[in-house]
Amino acid sequence: MNIELITTGSELLLGFAVNTHLNFLARQVAPLGLRISRHSTVGDDADALRAAVSEALARTEILVITGGLGPTSDDITRAIVADVLHRPLHLDPTVAEAIRERFRKRHREMPEKNLVQAMVPEGARVLPNRNGTAPGLAIAHDGKTIFLLPGPPRELEPMFTESVLPLLPRCAGSECRIYKVAALPESIVEQQVAPLLADIAGLELGYCARPGEVEVRVISGLPAQLAEADARIRRSLGDDMFGTGGVRMEEVVVRLLSDAGKTVATAESCTGGLIAHRLTNVSGSSAVFLNGWVTYSNAAKQRDTGVCDETLKQHGAVSEPVAREMAEGARTRSGADYALSATGIAGPTGGSLDKPVGLVFIGLATATGTQVQRWQLAFDRETFKFFVSQTALDMLRRVVLASTRQGGA
Repeated sequence: MNIELITTGSELLLGFAVNTHLNFLARQVAPLGLRISRHSTVGDDADALRAAVSEALARTEILVITGGLGPTSDDITRAIVADVLHRPLHLDPTVAEAIRERFRKRHREMPEKNLVQAMVPEGARVLPNRNGTAPGLAIAHDGKTIFLLPGPPRELEPMFTESVLPLLPRCAGSECRIYKVAALPESIVEQQVAPLLADIAGLELGYCARPGEVEVRVISGLPAQLAEADARIRRSLGDDMFGTGGVRMEEVVVRLLSDAGKTVATAESCTGGLIAHRLTNVSGSSAVFLNGWVTYSNAAKQRDTGVCDETLKQHGAVSEPVAREMAEGARTRSGADYALSATGIAGPTGGSLDKPVGLVFIGLATATGTQVQRWQLAFDRETFKFFVSQTALDMLRRVVLASTRQGGA
């Protein structure tokens, strides 16, 4: 059984918004043995949306449509779908009151226009929206199921996991497993993994490279195949594999630190606090994250982390000695077990012959010493910052793993 996805909104086709729904929804339905077989995007055009819905219903048993449930004139999904299905719209008093209450709590007067969001096609099931005013809708029609979901990810994602997933069938189809690998190029990962899985007939194998990590994807309908592939992949990748599924590096690091009873601090220049930001995005990070300094200027490096004036004069801010002193100073001043530092040239300006754009030094101070890695990167500014933060977190992950295996030394 397949699912078809229609994402709506002219802002998606004009490039004013990034469409993240396919990535999220495909990962959510995969454990159920379901796949999204087709994905289309249409603008805020009634004829185009009507055609897309009609064509999709002729092909698929489950149709998910996102966006267009708001109160403005370009929000046409609800009305178009009701028209295609020949379902009259009725005002749902419970939904209407929930919308009014949401405005009351914010001490704002509700525009009457918002009541369009309480219009429900006959026979539809209302899906509550705890993060917005537009409820979702589930409609059973001629043996098919149509889901209408709000466009903003912060509304759609919890609604999908809480209200839609329980309504979806579980199929005895293929299962997809994801293995996340750090610090290795995609080609090297394939070189390590592919030969080990070559004799498993029918196993689907794929890769996806992202900044600082590679995903290995295996798909099979046979549990025994997946178990065998799992064992071989883990054996091949070892500590280069940092997790499975949708886990993020920062989640792994916070869990390792928490399990080990250890703490961390950061001193960042070129990453602008991104390492600290990623760590503190994880629930429970308050137990392991003590301090974070963004020491963008030389004066801040000296004042906040104790970098020596002579070190800056002799080596410059982007150097191994400065990264070392930043990490050691952050560790000493915070009292943390570990401290990460980053200093580099994110670009696109600011480089020189001796220190070109993309040069970065990443430090990690521990009770037994300090290590510094030097990288020369060729990324845009935003990707540069993310890669550096990913690499710093991976350095910490590996050190905590090694310490744990040695008995917490």
